[in-house]
Amino acid sequence: MSKAGDPPLPGVMPGRTPENAPKDADFAPAPLAKALLRAGRTGTLASLDRHTGHPFASLVNVATDADGAPLILVSRLATHTANLEIDGRASLLLATTGKGDALTHPRLTVLGTFSAVAPDSVDVPRLRRRFLARHPKSKLYAGFADFAFWRMQVVSAHLNGGFGRAADLTAADILTDIAGADALIAAEEAAVAHMNDDHAAACRLYATKLIGAQPGDWRCAGLDPDGIELQNGPDALWLAFPQRVTGPGELRAVLKQLAEQARQ
Repeated sequence: MSKAGDPPLPGVMPGRTPENAPKDADFAPAPLAKALLRAGRTGTLASLDRHTGHPFASLVNVATDADGAPLILVSRLATHTANLEIDGRASLLLATTGKGDALTHPRLTVLGTFSAVAPDSVDVPRLRRRFLARHPKSKLYAGFADFAFWRMQVVSAHLNGGFGRAADLTAADILTDIAGADALIAAEEAAVAHMNDDHAAACRLYATKLIGAQPGDWRCAGLDPDGIELQNGPDALWLAFPQRVTGPGELRAVLKQLAEQARQ
Protein backbone atom coordinates (compact mmCIF):
# COMPACT_ATOMS: atom_id res chain seq x y z
CA MET A 1 0.00 0.00 0.00
CA SER A 2 1.03 3.65 -0.21
CA LYS A 3 3.44 4.98 2.40
CA ALA A 4 2.54 7.61 4.99
CA GLY A 5 2.33 11.00 3.30
CA ASP A 6 1.82 9.54 -0.18
CA PRO A 7 -1.51 10.11 -1.90
CA PRO A 8 -3.80 7.10 -1.51
CA LEU A 9 -3.97 4.57 -4.31
CA PRO A 10 -7.11 4.84 -6.46
CA GLY A 11 -10.08 2.90 -5.17
CA VAL A 12 -8.91 2.45 -1.58
CA MET A 13 -11.27 3.04 1.32
CA PRO A 14 -9.17 4.15 4.32
CA GLY A 15 -11.06 4.73 7.55
CA ARG A 16 -14.39 3.41 6.29
CA THR A 17 -14.22 0.00 7.99
CA PRO A 18 -14.84 0.07 11.78
CA GLU A 19 -11.81 -1.14 13.72
CA ASN A 20 -13.93 -3.63 15.66
CA ALA A 21 -15.67 -5.04 12.57
CA PRO A 22 -15.60 -8.87 12.58
CA LYS A 23 -13.24 -10.48 10.08
CA ASP A 24 -13.86 -13.87 8.50
CA ALA A 25 -11.00 -16.22 9.34
CA ASP A 26 -11.30 -17.94 5.96
CA PHE A 27 -11.28 -14.74 3.88
CA ALA A 28 -8.07 -14.64 1.81
CA PRO A 29 -8.39 -11.52 -0.38
CA ALA A 30 -5.32 -11.84 -2.64
CA PRO A 31 -5.92 -15.44 -3.85
CA LEU A 32 -9.61 -14.72 -4.44
CA ALA A 33 -8.80 -11.53 -6.34
CA LYS A 34 -6.22 -13.30 -8.49
CA ALA A 35 -8.71 -16.05 -9.32
CA LEU A 36 -11.34 -13.48 -10.35
CA LEU A 37 -8.80 -11.66 -12.51
CA ARG A 38 -7.57 -14.80 -14.28
CA ALA A 39 -11.04 -16.27 -14.77
CA GLY A 40 -12.72 -13.07 -15.94
CA ARG A 41 -13.92 -13.17 -19.53
CA THR A 42 -16.10 -10.06 -19.68
CA GLY A 43 -15.93 -6.89 -17.65
CA THR A 44 -17.32 -3.40 -17.26
CA LEU A 45 -14.78 -0.89 -18.51
CA ALA A 46 -15.07 2.58 -16.99
CA SER A 47 -13.14 5.12 -19.06
CA LEU A 48 -13.18 8.91 -18.69
CA ASP A 49 -15.36 10.73 -21.19
CA ARG A 50 -13.02 12.77 -23.39
CA HIS A 51 -15.41 15.74 -23.46
CA THR A 52 -16.51 16.13 -19.84
CA GLY A 53 -14.53 13.65 -17.72
CA HIS A 54 -17.62 11.73 -16.68
CA PRO A 55 -17.11 7.97 -16.09
CA PHE A 56 -18.25 6.10 -19.20
CA ALA A 57 -19.08 2.42 -18.59
CA SER A 58 -19.09 -0.16 -21.37
CA LEU A 59 -18.92 -3.93 -21.71
CA VAL A 60 -15.72 -5.49 -23.05
CA ASN A 61 -14.21 -8.94 -23.49
CA VAL A 62 -11.23 -9.46 -21.21
CA ALA A 63 -8.17 -11.70 -21.13
CA THR A 64 -4.88 -11.47 -19.24
CA ASP A 65 -1.23 -11.37 -20.19
CA ALA A 66 1.24 -13.84 -18.69
CA ASP A 67 1.63 -11.65 -15.60
CA GLY A 68 -2.12 -11.15 -15.16
CA ALA A 69 -2.32 -7.66 -16.67
CA PRO A 70 -5.79 -7.19 -18.22
CA LEU A 71 -6.04 -7.19 -22.02
CA ILE A 72 -8.84 -5.85 -24.19
CA LEU A 73 -9.31 -5.90 -27.96
CA VAL A 74 -11.21 -2.81 -29.06
CA SER A 75 -12.05 -0.85 -32.19
CA ARG A 76 -11.00 2.75 -32.82
CA LEU A 77 -14.65 3.37 -33.72
CA ALA A 78 -15.78 2.69 -30.12
CA THR A 79 -16.42 5.52 -27.68
CA HIS A 80 -14.35 3.87 -24.94
CA THR A 81 -11.35 3.64 -27.29
CA ALA A 82 -11.62 7.32 -28.15
CA ASN A 83 -11.68 8.04 -24.42
CA LEU A 84 -8.62 5.91 -23.72
CA GLU A 85 -6.69 7.58 -26.53
CA ILE A 86 -7.03 10.87 -24.61
CA ASP A 87 -6.68 9.52 -21.06
CA GLY A 88 -5.78 5.88 -20.45
CA ARG A 89 -6.85 5.91 -16.81
CA ALA A 90 -9.68 3.44 -16.30
CA SER A 91 -11.14 0.75 -14.09
CA LEU A 92 -12.34 -2.71 -14.98
CA LEU A 93 -15.05 -4.50 -12.99
CA LEU A 94 -14.91 -8.31 -13.07
CA ALA A 95 -17.81 -10.08 -11.36
CA THR A 96 -19.16 -13.58 -10.85
CA THR A 97 -22.84 -14.35 -11.08
CA GLY A 98 -25.07 -16.98 -9.55
CA LYS A 99 -28.29 -17.62 -7.69
CA GLY A 100 -29.74 -15.15 -5.23
CA ASP A 101 -28.69 -11.58 -4.55
CA ALA A 102 -25.96 -10.54 -7.00
CA LEU A 103 -24.25 -8.59 -4.22
CA THR A 104 -23.45 -11.79 -2.32
CA HIS A 105 -21.10 -12.90 -5.11
CA PRO A 106 -17.47 -11.74 -5.34
CA ARG A 107 -16.33 -8.99 -7.69
CA LEU A 108 -13.06 -7.21 -8.34
CA THR A 109 -12.41 -3.67 -9.53
CA VAL A 110 -8.98 -3.28 -11.14
CA LEU A 111 -7.64 0.24 -11.57
CA GLY A 112 -4.81 1.44 -13.76
CA THR A 113 -3.87 2.90 -17.12
CA PHE A 114 -4.53 1.31 -20.50
CA SER A 115 -2.01 1.69 -23.31
CA ALA A 116 -2.41 0.58 -26.91
CA VAL A 117 -0.05 -2.18 -28.07
CA ALA A 118 1.66 -1.24 -31.33
CA PRO A 119 0.67 -3.57 -34.19
CA ASP A 120 4.33 -4.38 -34.87
CA SER A 121 5.18 -5.08 -31.22
CA VAL A 122 6.90 -8.39 -30.51
CA ASP A 123 4.23 -8.92 -27.82
CA VAL A 124 1.32 -9.05 -30.26
CA PRO A 125 1.58 -12.78 -31.17
CA ARG A 126 1.51 -13.73 -27.48
CA LEU A 127 -1.33 -11.34 -26.64
CA ARG A 128 -3.33 -12.44 -29.68
CA ARG A 129 -2.90 -16.13 -28.81
CA ARG A 130 -3.88 -15.64 -25.17
CA PHE A 131 -6.86 -13.46 -26.04
CA LEU A 132 -8.23 -15.71 -28.79
CA ALA A 133 -7.85 -18.80 -26.61
CA ARG A 134 -10.40 -17.18 -24.31
CA HIS A 135 -12.53 -15.57 -27.02
CA PRO A 136 -12.38 -17.77 -30.15
CA LYS A 137 -15.13 -15.81 -31.91
CA SER A 138 -12.93 -12.71 -31.80
CA LYS A 139 -10.95 -14.26 -34.66
CA LEU A 140 -13.68 -12.83 -36.92
CA TYR A 141 -12.46 -9.27 -36.33
CA ALA A 142 -9.10 -9.48 -34.55
CA GLY A 143 -7.29 -8.80 -37.81
CA PHE A 144 -9.35 -5.76 -38.82
CA ALA A 145 -7.30 -2.58 -39.25
CA ASP A 146 -9.38 -0.60 -36.73
CA PHE A 147 -8.93 -3.16 -33.92
CA ALA A 148 -5.98 -3.20 -31.53
CA PHE A 149 -4.97 -4.74 -28.23
CA TRP A 150 -4.77 -2.55 -25.15
CA ARG A 151 -2.94 -3.60 -21.99
CA MET A 152 -3.55 -2.21 -18.51
CA GLN A 153 -0.73 -1.18 -16.23
CA VAL A 154 -2.37 -2.07 -12.93
CA VAL A 155 -2.05 0.38 -10.04
CA SER A 156 -4.45 -1.06 -7.46
CA ALA A 157 -7.58 -3.12 -6.99
CA HIS A 158 -10.58 -3.32 -4.71
CA LEU A 159 -12.13 -6.68 -3.87
CA ASN A 160 -15.64 -7.19 -2.60
CA GLY A 161 -16.04 -10.84 -1.72
CA GLY A 162 -19.63 -10.46 -0.52
CA PHE A 163 -21.15 -8.71 2.47
CA GLY A 164 -18.49 -7.78 5.02
CA ARG A 165 -15.65 -9.20 2.93
CA ALA A 166 -13.87 -6.29 1.26
CA ALA A 167 -10.18 -5.48 0.81
CA ASP A 168 -7.96 -2.88 -0.84
CA LEU A 169 -5.14 -4.47 -2.83
CA THR A 170 -1.98 -3.38 -4.60
CA ALA A 171 -0.88 -4.41 -8.07
CA ALA A 172 1.59 -6.86 -6.51
CA ASP A 173 -1.27 -8.57 -4.68
CA ILE A 174 -3.09 -9.58 -7.85
CA LEU A 175 -0.41 -9.80 -10.54
CA THR A 176 1.98 -12.70 -11.13
CA ASP A 177 5.75 -12.37 -10.86
CA ILE A 178 7.11 -13.66 -14.17
CA ALA A 179 10.79 -13.03 -13.37
CA GLY A 180 12.74 -16.13 -14.35
CA ALA A 181 9.72 -17.71 -16.05
CA ASP A 182 10.71 -17.07 -19.68
CA ALA A 183 10.95 -20.81 -20.38
CA LEU A 184 7.40 -21.40 -19.15
CA ILE A 185 5.98 -18.47 -21.11
CA ALA A 186 7.73 -19.68 -24.28
CA ALA A 187 6.36 -23.20 -23.77
CA GLU A 188 2.80 -22.16 -22.91
CA GLU A 189 1.29 -22.56 -26.38
CA ALA A 190 2.65 -26.09 -26.80
CA ALA A 191 1.74 -27.02 -23.22
CA VAL A 192 -1.87 -25.85 -23.65
CA ALA A 193 -2.22 -27.83 -26.88
CA HIS A 194 -0.69 -30.91 -25.24
CA MET A 195 -3.09 -30.72 -22.29
CA ASN A 196 -6.12 -30.42 -24.56
CA ASP A 197 -5.02 -33.06 -27.05
CA ASP A 198 -3.62 -35.68 -24.67
CA HIS A 199 -4.85 -34.85 -21.17
CA ALA A 200 -8.38 -33.53 -21.62
CA ALA A 201 -9.62 -35.88 -18.90
CA ALA A 202 -7.19 -34.29 -16.44
CA CYS A 203 -8.54 -30.83 -17.25
CA ARG A 204 -12.06 -32.04 -16.51
CA LEU A 205 -10.86 -33.53 -13.22
CA TYR A 206 -9.15 -30.28 -12.22
CA ALA A 207 -12.41 -28.38 -12.73
CA THR A 208 -14.85 -30.83 -11.18
CA LYS A 209 -12.83 -32.46 -8.41
CA LEU A 210 -10.49 -29.69 -7.30
CA ILE A 211 -12.69 -26.63 -7.87
CA GLY A 212 -16.15 -28.17 -7.63
CA ALA A 213 -17.44 -27.12 -11.05
CA GLN A 214 -20.24 -28.84 -12.88
CA PRO A 215 -19.19 -31.51 -15.42
CA GLY A 216 -18.52 -30.24 -18.93
CA ASP A 217 -15.99 -29.96 -21.72
CA TRP A 218 -13.40 -28.23 -19.55
CA ARG A 219 -10.24 -27.40 -21.45
CA CYS A 220 -6.99 -25.60 -20.73
CA ALA A 221 -7.04 -21.98 -21.87
CA GLY A 222 -3.79 -20.74 -20.41
CA LEU A 223 -0.90 -21.31 -18.03
CA ASP A 224 1.18 -19.01 -15.87
CA PRO A 225 3.67 -19.49 -13.02
CA ASP A 226 0.86 -19.42 -10.45
CA GLY A 227 -1.89 -21.52 -12.02
CA ILE A 228 -3.90 -22.94 -14.90
CA GLU A 229 -6.94 -21.41 -16.61
CA LEU A 230 -9.79 -23.75 -17.47
CA GLN A 231 -12.67 -22.98 -19.78
CA ASN A 232 -15.97 -24.63 -20.69
CA GLY A 233 -17.72 -22.49 -23.30
CA PRO A 234 -18.36 -19.12 -21.62
CA ASP A 235 -17.54 -20.47 -18.16
CA ALA A 236 -13.99 -20.04 -16.87
CA LEU A 237 -12.05 -20.98 -13.73
CA TRP A 238 -8.52 -20.58 -12.43
CA LEU A 239 -6.77 -23.24 -10.38
CA ALA A 240 -3.79 -22.12 -8.32
CA PHE A 241 -0.71 -24.32 -8.36
CA PRO A 242 0.54 -25.66 -5.01
CA GLN A 243 3.88 -24.04 -5.79
CA ARG A 244 5.25 -21.57 -8.34
CA VAL A 245 6.53 -23.01 -11.62
CA THR A 246 8.95 -21.38 -14.05
CA GLY A 247 9.71 -24.04 -16.67
CA PRO A 248 8.21 -26.99 -18.57
CA GLY A 249 9.69 -29.62 -16.25
CA GLU A 250 8.22 -28.06 -13.13
CA LEU A 251 4.92 -27.61 -14.97
CA ARG A 252 4.66 -31.30 -15.87
CA ALA A 253 5.38 -32.28 -12.27
CA VAL A 254 2.73 -29.93 -10.85
CA LEU A 255 0.06 -30.94 -13.38
CA LYS A 256 0.72 -34.60 -12.60
CA GLN A 257 0.52 -33.87 -8.88
CA LEU A 258 -2.83 -32.10 -9.32
CA ALA A 259 -4.21 -34.93 -11.48
CA GLU A 260 -3.29 -37.50 -8.82
CA GLN A 261 -4.87 -35.33 -6.16
CA ALA A 262 -8.07 -35.03 -8.24
CA ARG A 263 -8.29 -38.80 -8.79
CA GLN A 264 -8.06 -39.39 -5.05
